[in-house]
Amino acid sequence: MGNLLRLLSKSHESNQGSNDIFVDFENAQPTGSERETYAIVQKALIEAKDILFDLQTYKGAGNEIREAIGNPRNDALQIKAWETVVPLVNKLAKFYSFSVKLESVLPQLLICLCSGPMTPWQHLETQQALVKQFAELLDFVLKFDDLKMTNPSIQNDFSYYRRTINRLKLEPNELTVEQELPNELANRMSLFYANATPMLKAISDITTNFVRNNKDLPIEQTTETLSTMAKVCQRMVENPEFSKRFQNEDTILFVLRVMVGVIILYDHVHPMGAFVKSSHIDIKGSIKVLKEQPSNVVEGLINALRYTTKHLSDETTPKHVKSLLS
Repeated sequence: MGNLLRLLSKSHESNQGSNDIFVDFENAQPTGSERETYAIVQKALIEAKDILFDLQTYKGAGNEIREAIGNPRNDALQIKAWETVVPLVNKLAKFYSFSVKLESVLPQLLICLCSGPMTPWQHLETQQALVKQFAELLDFVLKFDDLKMTNPSIQNDFSYYRRTINRLKLEPNELTVEQELPNELANRMSLFYANATPMLKAISDITTNFVRNNKDLPIEQTTETLSTMAKVCQRMVENPEFSKRFQNEDTILFVLRVMVGVIILYDHVHPMGAFVKSSHIDIKGSIKVLKEQPSNVVEGLINALRYTTKHLSDETTPKHVKSLLS
């Protein structure tokens, strides 16, 4: 188990509900009871790393598409655009397929972190390797969606692909359609990429379905795990005794991304959201700790709270909270 620091007391009982936990996001290793789930999730995280690299280096076929559209009678340009777009669309299919794979991976992680007699605090204390993996998954989701939102080529390439496929069915020519995606898959991909934050929507839906399908597991156990994790991340950044323990200077930003990720997920899963007065999320404190960081570093995270949460604009959200994010 990774390093764990408790500030208020050395006794386990007196720490129930304490937010002063140091989760070793850098070095936590699985215990015997964690290893089976850890191995499954780790395979997904390795694939997630490859997906982020492919998305970061995704250049798109904008030039080829413009030339093909501008010269509709030039067969060479049509072929060039098509041959450029097809492998890119195959990459997009790979990204979407990973979101589907999470439907089997994430629930296994959630059942370990949210079920049983342990409190959320105890889960964080005794299952730090799985908590670390959950954090890494949230980090991937925010990075993926940020890259997707800033790359219009993704939807442009896929739209061109679908238009060309439909045209080829009506007017067959020398362009090959051997690698055509199944129509049902293409339709699902269209819905996926039409969303501003597709991976966030995917894990929100997965978590919501997890709660719905596990009727013996009260929703509070899942939402309280999320809110506790948000509070712990907040305190790890606020408390200099914790932050100085980080070996990598990028870990603070990682912890902030995880904090924002669990807040957004909580807001999508909890019926009342993260912003109501009764919420277990310390929204004011979370925003405060974000705004204490350099603006160029955390502006994207603040925007994520502004634009990807579900309940911020609700009437139940206090005006002072809305003003903090206005």
